[in-house]
Amino acid sequence: MDRQMRSLLAHTDHPIAAPLDDSSVDRLLSRAVIRGDERVLDLGCGEGAWLLRVLRRHPGVTAEGVDVSAGALERARQRSQEAGLAERLTLHRTEAAAFPAQRRFDVVLSVGAAHAFGGLLPTLDAARGQLAPGGTVLVGDAYWEREPSPWARETLGEYEDLAGTVEKVIADGWTPVYAHLSTRHELDDYEWNWTGSLARWALDNREHPDSAEALRAAALHRDEWLRGYRESFGFVCLALRRTTE
Repeated sequence: MDRQMRSLLAHTDHPIAAPLDDSSVDRLLSRAVIRGDERVLDLGCGEGAWLLRVLRRHPGVTAEGVDVSAGALERARQRSQEAGLAERLTLHRTEAAAFPAQRRFDVVLSVGAAHAFGGLLPTLDAARGQLAPGGTVLVGDAYWEREPSPWARETLGEYEDLAGTVEKVIADGWTPVYAHLSTRHELDDYEWNWTGSLARWALDNREHPDSAEALRAAALHRDEWLRGYRESFGFVCLALRRTTE
């Protein structure tokens, strides 16, 4: 199965595509979008769930989203049209790390997309180049909540603990002005949605040529999560300002 299609199916019931519930998303956006007339960019926007939410809340905001998935961008486009928001949303199909912005943005989002840049600090480097003076970056990435197993570290990556993650960001020239640590409920809910949505599609479409593969992928992911990294994996969203402009 195509990786982008698998991701679309897995996020059917959780389009935020990160371990955050609705109230957490709203609270984070309220710390980044303050005036209500900001220009907002989402690097790795997926189905545009963050952008659509902020456009609904703030009629004066304009937004742009960048992603490589044609299917995700088409969903974002359709939903923006259904909500009457399409005139304020511009979508770009390209690599987020190479997006050639034509202007600077007051708010740059990149939540759960650090893999597209090669890690947290490269994500912040990309955001820095898009950010207007005085702007805010809202970035979300993993950290180790407790010492991981060798398998988890090798499979998921060389993350820091929370203190190390924050220290690394500060040393890179950023000051945290707010943060949210995903709760156990948010982390588990995300994983059950990911595996459950993909499995349900496979069971509902047994004659599809990708059905068996999708069911195997859901089972493998569920097993890796429950046995491999559930007890050590954490997720943090940071609202950041440049320490010096």
